[in-house]
Amino acid sequence: MTGNKDVKQLSRSPYHLLKRAAQYAAYVYQGEVGKAGLTQRQFTVLIAVDQNEGVSQTALVKMTGIDRSTLADLVARLLAQGYLQRRRTKDDGRTNSVRITSSGKRMLKLAQPGADEVDKQVLAAVPVSHRKSFTEALALLAAEMDRVEEESDAKPALKIKNRRRA
Repeated sequence: MTGNKDVKQLSRSPYHLLKRAAQYAAYVYQGEVGKAGLTQRQFTVLIAVDQNEGVSQTALVKMTGIDRSTLADLVARLLAQGYLQRRRTKDDGRTNSVRITSSGKRMLKLAQPGADEVDKQVLAAVPVSHRKSFTEALALLAAEMDRVEEESDAKPALKIKNRRRA
């Protein structure tokens, strides 16, 4: 069966290929870091807080790309696990400042070798001659998402759809 020639093949769809690549990276992550008890998003939040001591939850949303409600749930779980502490800021009583605890630092230290191994395994699937351009292309896509999110408070899918290129 040959299928409809007007329908794009999944093997040529950048969206589908990115999704499959993300699934592979998640699979590798689960095998390397998941056993430490941290999800990929929890690891991301801990790294961001560790590198930005006293950061606000609003800033964490922007840094991590995790939506506001999901991030609030993640922070609540990390607080309950003793990995983070949260305080209201002195300047604005509505804003929370988030800090990593010594327990959170220990968890990061435990998980970091696995996270490094994930990066190695993901890159190992890419031919050596393409690794630099692969990483640069991913960085371009991430930067584009940052730009789109800053452009408007509308949902990212709507902003991308309605944007016109020069």
